[in-house]
Amino acid sequence: MKIFSALIAACVISSGIFAQDLSGGAEAYAKGNYVEAAEAYDRELSKGVSAELYYNLGNAYYKSGKTALAILNYERALELAPGDGDIRANLELAQSKITDKIEPVETFFAVQWFHDIQDLQSSDAWAKSGIVLFILMICCSFLFFFGRFSILRKAGFYVGIALLVCAGLSNIFANNRKKIVEQKKYAIIFAPSITVKSSPNPGGTDLFVIHEGLKVRIKNTLNDWAEIELADGNVGWVSSSLLEQI
Repeated sequence: MKIFSALIAACVISSGIFAQDLSGGAEAYAKGNYVEAAEAYDRELSKGVSAELYYNLGNAYYKSGKTALAILNYERALELAPGDGDIRANLELAQSKITDKIEPVETFFAVQWFHDIQDLQSSDAWAKSGIVLFILMICCSFLFFFGRFSILRKAGFYVGIALLVCAGLSNIFANNRKKIVEQKKYAIIFAPSITVKSSPNPGGTDLFVIHEGLKVRIKNTLNDWAEIELADGNVGWVSSSLLEQI
């Protein structure tokens, strides 16, 4: 089953280029010139970022054998389009190539459910959903106050309450997604291996070793050091120069 899934994901990477003209990047990719394609996509970043561009750049880096750079760009694409299945599938394939296999700390099901829903859309999409839901709620309010029949007024009241709650949640999701993109609390390791220290100095106690391509959360920074947290809860300090923020 894992082999079958990997083959499917590989096919996605082989053919999953968004239909857009990116200064020859798509053409170079189609010809198998992945380094040239990555350079072309990278130049386009100076003109403006998008999930499509990061996705294509990630594909080019993956095909070039630069797994850490592929993961970085897939993660950046996923921040802008969290509900995109192709991006997530390619990211998971790239992550399967790295050394560290970190088991995340189990999350309470309600919290996980909240985050899963939040990750269905980008911040802009959630904001638009909130506006639409609020307008529908106002329509239900008119139905409640001016409806001619009791059943319509009751429907307007209860549906309006539900829409108001959903609109509120949409705004919360939009704000949270915006913070994720703006605060840049996550990073990718860019070194073959790093010994994580107990304190922000070279003389600190060695805690554990991590490797290139691993995603970490930045908890704090001090001078040229960053305090990181792994998905399994382990915490320590590494040189900031060995990280690339998502």
